Amino acid sequence: MELRTLRYFLAAAQEESITRAAERLHLTQPNLSRQLRELEEELGAVLFLRGRGIVLTEEGRLFRKRAEEMMELLDKAQSEITVSVKNVSGDISIGCAETNAMRLVMRVVKSIRDVHPDVRIHITSGHEVVVDERLDRGLVDFGVFMEPTDLQKYDFIRLPAADTWGLLMRKDHPLAEKAAIHPKDLIGVPLICSNQNLFQNQLAGWARSAQNKMDIIATYNLLFNASLMVEEGLGCAICLDGIIPTTRDRPLCFRPLEPRMEAGISVAWKKHQVLSKACQLFLDRLQHGIAETGEN
Repeated sequence: MELRTLRYFLAAAQEESITRAAERLHLTQPNLSRQLRELEEELGAVLFLRGRGIVLTEEGRLFRKRAEEMMELLDKAQSEITVSVKNVSGDISIGCAETNAMRLVMRVVKSIRDVHPDVRIHITSGHEVVVDERLDRGLVDFGVFMEPTDLQKYDFIRLPAADTWGLLMRKDHPLAEKAAIHPKDLIGVPLICSNQNLFQNQLAGWARSAQNKMDIIATYNLLFNASLMVEEGLGCAICLDGIIPTTRDRPLCFRPLEPRMEAGISVAWKKHQVLSKACQLFLDRLQHGIAETGEN
């Protein structure tokens, strides 16, 4: 299978039309149709349902996902190979959970960009499963993970920061009068929680006997939309501090859980990975920044 064939397939899948895809690729329609049929024969699967237009089959949708990943990896490899010898340039891709600790990462990124403006940064936000999948497949160079998480298959460093779990609520909510939130305070309160399994286990350990009396009405993977649910009065969100603004002019407030529940932050990368110049510079600057923080 040639890379050219993958590009033909992706063009047809995106255009949902052999005619439009052929025009985009500067091919004749019969030539493109033949190439796609040969691809299906090679794979032993029907990728398109053909009619007035074309529609991907279930096998076609799966192949499209893998083809896009392969092309993304190819583009990334080409970018790394063509890095200038004299100056550091290229791409640094980071998959990250939502955490205020990303500020330290962004300071490192800015310090690199100030000296090497040809370095480009690509951020993919998502929960642990998304970040782990992209890091494992080589689609990002680094992953930022919140504890608890299992990082044994990666090399990693811990950031000198920890996020605090607490309750995000409207300022007119009765619990807003409290300085901290105890397990018994959440009994009967409609709750919106992270959908990560490890967090659910951690929350169970924190709440203990009160957990069975908690009313979890919704789950989230990224907090912004959950915060809109809180603003609309659907419930209160158990989340990390510092992600959603709670300044005086905002309608929401945050109160920490008691006993205190914190999440450490780690930056991970694949073991035995040969890093590009830009990525190695990022890792060196990050480790230097962590060392400086420890000295202060």
